[in-house]
Amino acid sequence: MSKPLEGIKIIDFTHVQAGPACTQLLAWFGADVIKVERPGSGDVTRTQLRDIPDVDALYFTMLNSNKKSLTLDTKKPEGKEVLEKLIKESDVMVENFGPGALDRMGFPWQYIKELNPKMILASVKGFSDGHHYDDLKVYENVAQCAGGAASTTGFWDGPPTISAAALGDSNTGMHLAIGILTALIGRDKTGKGQKVAVSMQDSVLNLCRVKLRDQQRLDRLGYLEEYPQYPHGEFSDVVPRGGNAGGGGQPGWVLKCKGWETDPNSYIYFTIQGHAWAPICRAIGKPEWIEDANYNTATARQPHIFDIFKTIEEWLADKTKFEAVDILRKFDIPCAPVLTMKELANDPSLRESGTIAEVAHKERGSYLTVGSPIKFSDMKPEITASPLLGEHTDEVLESLGYSSAQIANLHQQQAV
Repeated sequence: MSKPLEGIKIIDFTHVQAGPACTQLLAWFGADVIKVERPGSGDVTRTQLRDIPDVDALYFTMLNSNKKSLTLDTKKPEGKEVLEKLIKESDVMVENFGPGALDRMGFPWQYIKELNPKMILASVKGFSDGHHYDDLKVYENVAQCAGGAASTTGFWDGPPTISAAALGDSNTGMHLAIGILTALIGRDKTGKGQKVAVSMQDSVLNLCRVKLRDQQRLDRLGYLEEYPQYPHGEFSDVVPRGGNAGGGGQPGWVLKCKGWETDPNSYIYFTIQGHAWAPICRAIGKPEWIEDANYNTATARQPHIFDIFKTIEEWLADKTKFEAVDILRKFDIPCAPVLTMKELANDPSLRESGTIAEVAHKERGSYLTVGSPIKFSDMKPEITASPLLGEHTDEVLESLGYSSAQIANLHQQQAV
């Protein structure tokens, strides 16, 4: 069957991670995504953290599958002319340049609208327009600090900690994809395009909403009962770092399993939810705790929470993380093994579902990449290789009406 976004043409003026993650998602779902790159160099991630000399790095290949690559020097009149024609025939332009870059390029929003009143201009920003830091250059870790994630991550006796998950980059890209799809639906109703912008700070904060919830509770109560600091520790006037405690009010912790002495990932995450208390007691051989007044409510358990976790770790001592989860899942107890990237890469379930995809590349051979995290009943997105630099330049120019002679002349002009 045809893909839902077939017929939607997107100019991808993005680089590094946040923007490319957004446009890649749309390409998976059928959009014709044309990645506009600088002749001779292209997206900086083509050469960053290379594992094979003179071949596109995995950083690039894993963020730019299913796209076309058009090399274009927009500083030259010939390049500007091509971009003007492309804007007239496209539906969306996605960019993550610094503030004012499109204006300096000669393509302010007002001019883009004149060329194509139906155009949707989608932008990744570090901070929202008008923010007092809106001129600040932002990367992943900067966004995590500015969005509240770092101050609430880690342990209370250590510094703020950055998450390995791309909360600032890929998360912002996912938010922008939602914004683009919403604007496309809106255009179907109004016939007009519009600007869509998502800031990295805002996107991180959106994922930290439970911490904003906790700040308001702390302001009112002076303590947070589900955090490890309660009831014996002290709270300041800001949400503390909670280690591995659960964010939803259910006490949880990362617990050692068999082999932890030599394997730094022989752990499971174990959550003590109220409805699961009786099954937990039965699973670990402590049925007497079910009715014990010192344990039978969440409030009663909190002062003893680390003693409870210690008892569970003793039960786990002769079980691998996989054996433990296989036992606990039969009791419907929330838990999971701490999985490594190697374990995830080789997980047959993730391969079968398409979450991990193996892709053939013209130069590097096959490589693994993430596939669509969104699953459909009537569609399974096909993941194809990222484009070589300028691989589709002639194809795109021909689609815009350029003759072979004009294309050759354009190549010559861009090489000068």
